Amino acid sequence: MAGPVDSYAVMGNPIAHSKSPAIHTLFADQTGQSLRYTANLVETDGFEKAVKDFFENGDLGLSITVPFKEEAWQLAKKRTSRAEKAGAVNTLWQDDQGQLHGDNTDGLGLVADLKENNGVNINGARILVLGAGGAVRGVLEPLLSEQPAELVIANRTLSKAEVLVGLFPGEAVSSSSFEGIEGRFDLIINGTAASLQGEMPPVPEYIVDNSTCCYDMMYGAEETVFNRWCRERGAKKTIDGLGMLVEQAAEQFSIWRGVRPDTRKVLDLLRNEIA
Repeated sequence: MAGPVDSYAVMGNPIAHSKSPAIHTLFADQTGQSLRYTANLVETDGFEKAVKDFFENGDLGLSITVPFKEEAWQLAKKRTSRAEKAGAVNTLWQDDQGQLHGDNTDGLGLVADLKENNGVNINGARILVLGAGGAVRGVLEPLLSEQPAELVIANRTLSKAEVLVGLFPGEAVSSSSFEGIEGRFDLIINGTAASLQGEMPPVPEYIVDNSTCCYDMMYGAEETVFNRWCRERGAKKTIDGLGMLVEQAAEQFSIWRGVRPDTRKVLDLLRNEIA
């Protein structure tokens, strides 16, 4: 008789759109792992209880998405240094003593997608990151660990960018308003939510030239507004955030299962699905 199947889930609100169950199921098939992965809609005031019930039921690991990443950070008794800096957790699991561990794999996913899938060199690059919300905060430590020449965080409200710079004393990181951005960049990452509204952050055109790689953390069937803007200004390459989604999930899978899946086939499958 077959034993109980290891159970994992993603928690969020909304959650119906989540590709995580498909991604993790493909990873499990590929690596020969027996597990179940579901999408759980959680009421906005019911997250702590949902997490407690999940682990008390003997389930093993959680992916956390909007709007619960900050609350997951608070619940985690042990956090990795990148999760600590991110102020948000997207991966939860328990140790043998029943202590809740938290990590944030978003930045690792972004770096892996840039380097492994797209051949983008971060080391020594001049990088511009647009936005200063949770999405940006979550990727800064992994980006800085690649030792760019300079990382500029630009935001509509300058003080919010300055707060993020303050998390990394001694690092080559600075802040700017959108209008005050100076010079051109090797890599520009859009971490604002403007793309979701079909809007473009008000940034100068001279930041992009024919050797600039532009990356939007958002993705969809259509080219994002940001990527179109960059392409029209002669950017060398434009990339959307689908690869980041798959790569951050692969990091989660590796934490939970001790094996890192091959992401390329899964990314190709999803790309064909949303096209």
